[in-house]
Amino acid sequence: MLLYPNAYFEKIEDITIQFLIKNKIKVLILDVDNTLIDRSKKISEDKINWSKDIKGQGVKLYILSNSNKKEKVKKIAEILDVPYKYFGLKPFKMGFKKIQKELKEAPERIGVVGDQIFTDIWGGNRCKMFTILVDPIKENDYWYTLWKRPIENKIKKKITKEKKDVF
Repeated sequence: MLLYPNAYFEKIEDITIQFLIKNKIKVLILDVDNTLIDRSKKISEDKINWSKDIKGQGVKLYILSNSNKKEKVKKIAEILDVPYKYFGLKPFKMGFKKIQKELKEAPERIGVVGDQIFTDIWGGNRCKMFTILVDPIKENDYWYTLWKRPIENKIKKKITKEKKDVF
């Protein structure tokens, strides 16, 4: 189903190199808002260290954000030393496909990590990529995301119940 992720973690730092190797993931496409940064646009040291560790193990990272604020996305990409695309229009396929083409990687070797089912997960699944849902950093959402959270929480509850052993 397009709204169900392949995996679910509480936070991005819980995604280990062992998990990525087991699932043959060579690239991670990362969301920014509420996945890497909170509403105050701060990225934690834990996320920076996780990024360095994952890249050090040979996994490529790439940011794909729906934000139209180029400077915000660029700043996070520079901190993590990764390429980026802003105004990604997720869940449309275009942004995902551009990154896939640029990196010349099979879709099943690309993981899409984000906190929103209706953008990150749906878009990644539509492109046949491996999708990884994480909890939002803060429950304090923007108005245009707030209405979706109750639906996402029901899906997360069902995922956790059905696939307890998988994650």
